[in-house]
Amino acid sequence: MLLKDEVEMLRRITLFSGLPPAKLKLLAFTSDRVMYSAGENLFSQGDIGDAAYVILSGKADVLVATPNGQLKVADVEQNSIVGEIAILCNTPRTATIRTTTPLEALRIRKDDFLKLLADFPEMAVEIMRVLADRLSQTTSELTEARSRAQRAEA
Repeated sequence: MLLKDEVEMLRRITLFSGLPPAKLKLLAFTSDRVMYSAGENLFSQGDIGDAAYVILSGKADVLVATPNGQLKVADVEQNSIVGEIAILCNTPRTATIRTTTPLEALRIRKDDFLKLLADFPEMAVEIMRVLADRLSQTTSELTEARSRAQRAEA
């Protein structure tokens, strides 16, 4: 994939859509293109957050550890970003990302990602929206699960 193709892929990510072309080109140039086979982990729950990943092609599962083993909580597809929470919060990874198909991604190192946020506050606002949407969805799912559990106990 050429640099211009990577720039175009980044432009499709809502998070980066407002960045000027020169900044997108710099982001694409400083990112690492990584490829995974089906069944490989991009990262594992508990790992140190050193990078975010923009999915260029392929699919993956978002898995979290439970007392009964790993639980799939979401899907990851092309034009999405994963791994940004651990970077922003300086916490270990909150989930494992395991590919279900061959997957190609741009790995954006933590320092480059944080510099972008500092240079483009509107990007930080978009990240807040993405994280708020995820939190809202998780809260709804948790409420539904608790309701089912209470009905099962009754």
